[in-house]
Amino acid sequence: MSETSEFRDYNDIVNDDSEQSNIFSDTSSDYNDSGSERVERTSIHEISFERTLAIIKPDAMESEVEIEDLIRKKGFSILQKRKIHFTPEQASDFYSDHYGKMFFPTLIGHMSSGQIVALVISKDNAVRDWLEMVGHVNPFKAKEYQPHTLRALYGKDQTRNAVHASENRRAAEKEITFLFRDTILEPITTKSLAKDYLTREVQPTLLHGLTAVCKMKPKDPIVWLADWLIENNPRKPRIG
Repeated sequence: MSETSEFRDYNDIVNDDSEQSNIFSDTSSDYNDSGSERVERTSIHEISFERTLAIIKPDAMESEVEIEDLIRKKGFSILQKRKIHFTPEQASDFYSDHYGKMFFPTLIGHMSSGQIVALVISKDNAVRDWLEMVGHVNPFKAKEYQPHTLRALYGKDQTRNAVHASENRRAAEKEITFLFRDTILEPITTKSLAKDYLTREVQPTLLHGLTAVCKMKPKDPIVWLADWLIENNPRKPRIG
């Protein structure tokens, strides 16, 4: 899909599991991300924590504080932040998937024209929700169909469209690693996996501790339980 492709309503895209909602990215690609084995077997509604990359572009830097405030109001946490000024070479590397396309020189020229703010943001279903918040790649279509999205509010044209959004989870990992090289991206935890872990690893020890509290009836049960858990931690190293 190119930047000149026909606009489709966001709900039409996200309700079709066979398609990626990449019309919201700066430039869409033909890559259809299927994710890891764990992701393929997990409904998007089960994702309990996710990270994605947000970029405030040079044309929207004057609205940086407002945009960050809107991001937080939508329930995102900002985990990491940095201001950088891309060189043309760095911008070309970041958008390397689009090398050779007609819009590539214009995109690189704009992204290296001034400072940008790169953010690692997180929440439930962060990739999907950030794409929805950003809106259509074309601000004019965003203003018409999605007037409350960031590109409708701050975008000027299809190149100067205010913000960048990773188009899928694999792209988010790649882009976060590119801009935050020391970041370690751990596998995404699902609610079902977290529940299984708590039931298997935490609940038995906690149950024993609470039973001990009932038997001992200490004056300060919280402190007593905390000390008991430290002493009876099943993963505590044993010497001798």
